[in-house]
Amino acid sequence: MLNISDNNISESIQAAAFRSLLAVNTPFGRKTLSRWLIGLLLLLIGFMFLPWTQNVTSKGVMTTLSPETRPQTIHTTIAGRIERWYVNEGDTVKKGDTIVFISEVKDSYFDPDLVGRTGTQIAAKQSSISSYTQKADALSNQIEALIQGMKLKVVQAENKVQQYTFKVAADSTELEAAKRNYEIAKAQFDRTRSLFVQDLKSRTQLEEKELKVQETQAKLASAQNKFLTSKNELSNARVEMSNIANEYADKISKAESDRFSALSLQFESEGEVSKMENTLANYNIRRSFYYITAPQDGYLVRALQSGIGETLKEGDEIVSILPKSYKPAIELYVAPIDLPLLRKGQPVLLQFDGWPAIVFSGWPEASYGTFAGSVYAIDRIGYDGKYRILVQPDDTNQKKWPKQLQIGTGARGMAMIKDVPIWYELWRQINGFPPDFYTPADAAKDAEKKKK
Repeated sequence: MLNISDNNISESIQAAAFRSLLAVNTPFGRKTLSRWLIGLLLLLIGFMFLPWTQNVTSKGVMTTLSPETRPQTIHTTIAGRIERWYVNEGDTVKKGDTIVFISEVKDSYFDPDLVGRTGTQIAAKQSSISSYTQKADALSNQIEALIQGMKLKVVQAENKVQQYTFKVAADSTELEAAKRNYEIAKAQFDRTRSLFVQDLKSRTQLEEKELKVQETQAKLASAQNKFLTSKNELSNARVEMSNIANEYADKISKAESDRFSALSLQFESEGEVSKMENTLANYNIRRSFYYITAPQDGYLVRALQSGIGETLKEGDEIVSILPKSYKPAIELYVAPIDLPLLRKGQPVLLQFDGWPAIVFSGWPEASYGTFAGSVYAIDRIGYDGKYRILVQPDDTNQKKWPKQLQIGTGARGMAMIKDVPIWYELWRQINGFPPDFYTPADAAKDAEKKKK
């Protein structure tokens, strides 16, 4: 009987008459149950004060720490047609090993002697450049000769002008002398005629003076003509000197124009040669693209193109390659609410797919089959509502990551944050609060408390 009701009927029933009542009669059951319940309650209360490590849990996959050692796809730089494969899927390749050979598909590059013919064109253009250079040099020499000739002609003209200037001066003096002689002869003639009228001079003397006047007059006319001729010659010499400068200036201008034309053609040819040399270099570089080679040591994971004779476009994927040596890392994605709690160097507990593990997220020391890591980098840009973090192996931990891990292996990470009582963690979870934010200084204080 449970004796739950206040109306006790045990006194009116003889329990000894019933074997079943005798079998279930437990006089000490109430006390034992009470003790068990009190013990469990005390145990539960004590359990609530045990330490619990807060953590941020997320999932991810294995990748590499350095971008250059991550799996990559090899593309073709030029359009072409597959002619031969040199490797198979799964083969190990070294840097520079040929993977596939492709041939040309563009008609602009079909000529097998395209490089040689382009070189011949460049040599011909270079010869024309040499010709234009020689022509420009010859014209420069011609211009120099014209300048020297002009200087000589100008000196000659100046000398001639000076000569005629002296001649004009001499003729001018002679003219003045002739004028003076004429005036004297005329004055003598006038005096003689006056004396002749007075019968003081004879007719013969008068005629002599008259003849003298005519002679001096003739000499005066001759001196005037000679003076005018000298002046004309001086003017002509000056005009000739001016014509020399103009004539040679025209010749020099024409020679300079021809020289500039030759230089222009030379520079134009040099530009064409430079362009053709660039084209030749492009041809040579393009030929090297016929052989698709491995950019680094690694494993050929998958051939993305197949067959012989298949046509490829520029930038088409050919094969994917996995680098041979790399430093592993785990790529985890965390929610934005947990991002402020993470920092570089923060410890992370990792569990890998395929490796058995017993994980107690709040008691990392009691977990089995987990591996240690630390936060290496935190992205500042979110992807699909989450932020990516990179976790590298913890070199200070003696337990190394398994060598059998492959790129793409799934992983589960728990970033360790702060030690709190279990009751506090339950209260936080019930209210939906994020884990407590703390700084590295707080972590150092917690470590010191644990040591004490």
